[in-house]
Amino acid sequence: MAKKADAQSPAPHVADSHDLIRVHGARENNLKDVSIEIPKRRLTVFTGVSGSGKSSLVFNTIAAESQRLINETYSAFVQGFMPTLARPEVDVLDGLTTAITVDQQRLGADPRSTVGTVTDANAMLRILFSRLGAPHIGPPSAYAFNVPSVRASGAITVERGASKAEKVSFTRTGGMCPRCEGRGMVSDIDLSRLFDDSKSINEGAITVPGYKGGGWNSRLYAESGFFDPDKPISKFTQQELHDFLHREPTRMKIAGINMTYEGLIPRVQKSMLSKDKEAMQPHIREFVDRAVAFTTCPECEGTRLSEGARASKIAGTSIADACAMQISDLAEWVRGLDEPSVAPLLTKLQHTLESFVEIGLGYLSLERPSGTLSGGEAQRVKMIRHLGSSLTDTTYVFDEPTTGLHPHDIQRMNGLLLRLRDKGNTVLVVEHKPETIAIADHVVDLGPGAGTAGGTVCFEGDIEGLRASGTITGRHFDDRASLKETVRKPTGNLEVRGATAHNLRDVDVDVPLGVLTVITGVAGSGKSSLVHGSIPAGAGVVSVDQSPIRGSRRSNPATYTGLLDPIRKAFAKANDVKPALFSANSEGACPTCNGAGVVYTDLAMMAGVASTCEECEGKRFQASVLEYHLGGRDISEVLAMSVTDAEEFFGAGDAHTPAAHRILGRLADVGLGYLSLGQPLTTLSGGERQRLKLATHMADKGGVYVLDEPTAGLHLADVEQLLGLLDRLVDSGKSVIVVEHHQAVMAHADWIIDLGPGAGHDGGQIVFEGTPADLVADRSTLTGRHLAAYVGA
Repeated sequence: MAKKADAQSPAPHVADSHDLIRVHGARENNLKDVSIEIPKRRLTVFTGVSGSGKSSLVFNTIAAESQRLINETYSAFVQGFMPTLARPEVDVLDGLTTAITVDQQRLGADPRSTVGTVTDANAMLRILFSRLGAPHIGPPSAYAFNVPSVRASGAITVERGASKAEKVSFTRTGGMCPRCEGRGMVSDIDLSRLFDDSKSINEGAITVPGYKGGGWNSRLYAESGFFDPDKPISKFTQQELHDFLHREPTRMKIAGINMTYEGLIPRVQKSMLSKDKEAMQPHIREFVDRAVAFTTCPECEGTRLSEGARASKIAGTSIADACAMQISDLAEWVRGLDEPSVAPLLTKLQHTLESFVEIGLGYLSLERPSGTLSGGEAQRVKMIRHLGSSLTDTTYVFDEPTTGLHPHDIQRMNGLLLRLRDKGNTVLVVEHKPETIAIADHVVDLGPGAGTAGGTVCFEGDIEGLRASGTITGRHFDDRASLKETVRKPTGNLEVRGATAHNLRDVDVDVPLGVLTVITGVAGSGKSSLVHGSIPAGAGVVSVDQSPIRGSRRSNPATYTGLLDPIRKAFAKANDVKPALFSANSEGACPTCNGAGVVYTDLAMMAGVASTCEECEGKRFQASVLEYHLGGRDISEVLAMSVTDAEEFFGAGDAHTPAAHRILGRLADVGLGYLSLGQPLTTLSGGERQRLKLATHMADKGGVYVLDEPTAGLHLADVEQLLGLLDRLVDSGKSVIVVEHHQAVMAHADWIIDLGPGAGHDGGQIVFEGTPADLVADRSTLTGRHLAAYVGA
């Protein structure tokens, strides 16, 4: 009998051989012909100093090309509605999968956008209340504060054989509060800030920005014919005052042009008050702050909902009560509902709410406006959508997911990243924290320096290899700051009494002055509420937070810091011409691209294209302007310099400009020496923006500096430089108060105030005050235990 042949293991299927993402010749931004291979279905962490090219490789090359290829699968018509994506500067990109980017961009600050609306939690709650709420008031839209109630009736002609008119009526029940239109706040305008009633319109009575000096806005009122433009407003009749302030939109001819006249109050409300305040120009934002008081809507008490939606309840709880609950409590409430008719909905809602708790956001409420979340919180809210996703073999790209997390919460975040990987996904993480780098399957270290000194791969491999590699990250990976032997003595105290903002529980604390004070605690424990609520930015207080810098593609570090003014004047003086010639937004701008350096071509149905301007070759200035030199360089060459090079250039020789040199010195002090002066602000990370703000504020006369997580986006090696900067500020007589989670900053502090013990309603109390050494010896708080482990005590 023939023996059976030994069963051989089958040859691997060719489809299983594509297990690498290959990048060859990447040259995006400062990358210098980078070629790497990234393993799929593994967790890869990208490290390196700030500005070394991590984001350029991960976001601007790998994720951008994946998104561009997906967009190309749509029809030309659909592509016309999508954002324009140029092909990254790279020779070969192989083995890409669908990329989901979870970045730190703040969520939209629309007044009606809340934590509940940006996740699916609010939609599920509305369905739940439309099924189980008593009394029943209507479909899910009846519980939506974004949907107004509408009633209409009229006659329509139906042509069915013989035409006949039929009367129809239409109703839609929405949950929007009619008074505040779903915003929860009403604006009260101070009329004395809109106009000076002792003057006439022609004398410039209207004091609203944009309504002065004979422009179209002021001519609209002066030539309307509803009142005498030479009569003081205080002398207006009742009807004239009504027409001036409240008249409904009216079409009319003014100076031979068809225009719409409208009362000043509704006009200001539409043009200024309905917009996101943060997106306004500074002078308009200042006017809105002065002229408008926002108060809680008296009709809905800030819930945004109509009376009917507030009256419908499940087990004594309305949808407004549910949205106001802390999410961890709401999850408990949903768990207690037992209704077979909506069982699948309850399961899904419970899973979503528990994801919030698991990710460390259980302290939020669904009614929290999304614009008030920090960058780290916004990133974690975006993660909620992906945790329950059925997608696998996807590439998830994270931008410093540990930002704003206490060491206690970083362990949770690590667990979530590993869970996403274990579902069969490729997880790419840009990160500086050693706790997260330690869980990587594969590490790519970029550098060796920042800006033009970076952009190369210094190391690829596992953690042990990184430790032994000798790169900056490898050398600093096991760095641990030690506790200071002696701490500075305070010169006074800033008394905070009875602080109750958000979750603070009547907190009394003395914040020492003249020293480095660190305020710490788990995410959501009340740190920002204490600092920003009780130490308002104002006389003598310089507050530097991580809110985005509002600027166009034309804004850059030179324009933002005011550095361009002395540079323009120096060029003008050296060449005996006007300073305006050296502005890309003014007379010196290239006429073809209007000083943008690129020409945007709208291809109608297809995605538009941005191409370098052929006239100025991206230099942004007219050729005649580039003939003027200072110290042997033209203005475009100066804007292409890094801060470090420019500091040397303006420090001595023909180009010696003390005013410019001072500003450049401050930029170098905060660790931004690698930035080029003309780099668009839109390309900066959150940490870089904050340090740019800090550099501009260092010239302020304030005696108290309040910093919100200044280590965000900083490499381990850069944290030392930041600590040196904080020490110099304190030694120069300033008081520095830092909200921070980084253990190196805690260990370096003179005084620590620890909030907790938990987050949300479990926090809001001072759990420790004292020196770092006392906190480590005490070990009674979460922070104390983590700091003790960090310093090896």
